[in-house]
Amino acid sequence: MPTIAAYMTPSPYAIGAEETLVQAGAAMREHGVRHLPVVHDGRLVGIVTDRDVRFLELLNDVDPRLVTVSDAMAQTVYSVAPDARLDQVVQEMGARKYDAAVVMENAKVVGMFTTVDVCRVLANVLRIAL
Repeated sequence: MPTIAAYMTPSPYAIGAEETLVQAGAAMREHGVRHLPVVHDGRLVGIVTDRDVRFLELLNDVDPRLVTVSDAMAQTVYSVAPDARLDQVVQEMGARKYDAAVVMENAKVVGMFTTVDVCRVLANVLRIAL
């Protein structure tokens, strides 16, 4: 069984917890991603998604230039090691409805594996099987 390292996006973009929603949105658009691991003092503290940013930007009483990523992020993050088995990660993501897994090694973010990556893996499997 392949490991998640073979399918993850290596060296993902991350954002600081003190950055603003405007900065998070700009980083996502610039890099073409929908999830950003959130770090503080070099350690993972959460994850913020494009949905989190868009939702808060739509609220009338919220100024996205002033709201920090730490206010918008999810603090519970599904993280795995690079040697985690692909089937187990995908099963857990499906069972818990996780959009992403942050790949961690030695307490550092080394990769991201998202539902888009799951679709790519499935497409490859289907091509081989048919």
